[in-house]
Amino acid sequence: MAKNNYSDVMDTLLGGKDKSRILLETGTNELEILEFYIETLVGTELVKNHFGVNVAKVREVIETKGLTFTKSSNNPCFRGTIPLRELILPLIDISKWLEMNKSENGEDLIIVTEFSKSVTGFIVSGVTSIHRVGWEEVMSPDKYTNSLGIQSIVGVVFIDDHITQLIDLEHIIASLNPETTKNMMQSTVKADKKYKVLIAEDSPSIGMMIKKNIEDSNMEVHLEQNGALALKYLKSKIALAEKENKDITEYVHIVISDIEMPQMDGFTFTKNVKEDPISGKLPVILYSSIITNELRHKGESVGANIQVSKPDLDQVARIAIELIENKKKKQ
Repeated sequence: MAKNNYSDVMDTLLGGKDKSRILLETGTNELEILEFYIETLVGTELVKNHFGVNVAKVREVIETKGLTFTKSSNNPCFRGTIPLRELILPLIDISKWLEMNKSENGEDLIIVTEFSKSVTGFIVSGVTSIHRVGWEEVMSPDKYTNSLGIQSIVGVVFIDDHITQLIDLEHIIASLNPETTKNMMQSTVKADKKYKVLIAEDSPSIGMMIKKNIEDSNMEVHLEQNGALALKYLKSKIALAEKENKDITEYVHIVISDIEMPQMDGFTFTKNVKEDPISGKLPVILYSSIITNELRHKGESVGANIQVSKPDLDQVARIAIELIENKKKKQ
């Protein structure tokens, strides 16, 4: 598990170095996380609670020292806004959302993120390192978060001598602004036939929303919680197709996958699907909050047919039908 030291992290994320040097090769089933911490007072001792976020979502890290916040909400999670070059940056205090009593030392940092077509600042006590971990190292948060009473944790990973919790920033924003996910529930198209759709999505709430969207469009859905399970399911259908001397499209017409998932991410999953001579002919749709013009080449390199940003998930059913029917016409 490689990591950069603190000065390298600050140089990179304060804009002093080329951020591209920390971007991963696609399909390695690895994740680079920016580790940060919330400092709380337990008795007379300051304790660092470690969290992590995908580096691909981070634009930069800035200091709060000398900044003047413009108050813009009665919600305690919102700390107002600050001007940031061409932007008015909304600020969210992660410690307030997690109901943690953060130590106020006046030296907080702001992690400036960009995902789902929006830029947001998250206030934290400090950052430590950038770590590279395998998605297979990311464990379920259940047994840890229940005891800690913390929501919005999508996984935990052991780094050095402590646990780092991977925080779901998208869930925080969506919960503070429910309108951001409402459109995912809507579908305005209908398939002529009951096409069979395989979906890989680790978030139960997002998974059910996409499932409903697809089913409302007259298609059948099989939902798996990550790429590893989805690949296992797909291989079972390939084996069945070979045994019964049928085409794979008798069992699966299209694959739809999130990118960020524990055990196996969407890039690695797609690479496995496309490299198989049987499943390789199936169309694959990748979606994520981190699909940008700069990162779109990653999905293309593993053979994804279409990549969709999460704010546009209401279009997935329409895109799926078009991909399936266009493929049938070519055949």
